[in-house]
Amino acid sequence: MEGFGTAWTLAAALSLLVHGPAFAHVESGTATGLVSGLLHPVTGLDHLVAMIAVGLWGAQLGSPAIWLLPITFPLVMAFGGLLGLAKLCLPFAEQAVALSAVVLGALIMLRARPPLWIAALVVATFAIFHGYAHGLELPHAADPLAYGAGFVIATGLLHLCGILIGTLMRWPLGEGVVRACGAVVGVVGCYFLLATVGLFP
Repeated sequence: MEGFGTAWTLAAALSLLVHGPAFAHVESGTATGLVSGLLHPVTGLDHLVAMIAVGLWGAQLGSPAIWLLPITFPLVMAFGGLLGLAKLCLPFAEQAVALSAVVLGALIMLRARPPLWIAALVVATFAIFHGYAHGLELPHAADPLAYGAGFVIATGLLHLCGILIGTLMRWPLGEGVVRACGAVVGVVGCYFLLATVGLFP
């Protein structure tokens, strides 16, 4: 039932995107905010791979991390989003977002298994910066509440993608595939990290 509700929410959001002009006179700010929030995490590759990596690492660590990490990230990210909306100064946010992909990718690739509280702390720390970046980039015309709901939903779905990929570990070659995914996440993170210091366009 929960999966059906999520699918319905996504379908409604996509419908808003396709039929946007029809909402020109009815809650256009809310519609724009929800769609913008849903799309924002998937339009930035550094954000996207890091959020998938959270679910992937949780699946690799197993229960209870498989649920705790994907729950921790959106909750703390929402707090970071409020910091961004308030225009508070959080230095090196762009670098931290890219670094999150590097670190999470490396942890998956190396099959790191720290204590649960350390894993949650790592995820929560990076979540603040991801949320802050989302909050800063809030479109002026968007409804902040709808935008926030949109990017939290999209983040949860990306975590779920990571968890689903993580189920490959049930098969003999699955562990290698998961670790290879971690390597890809890390490489993407390295690219964006170097781009923030001007080494790449």
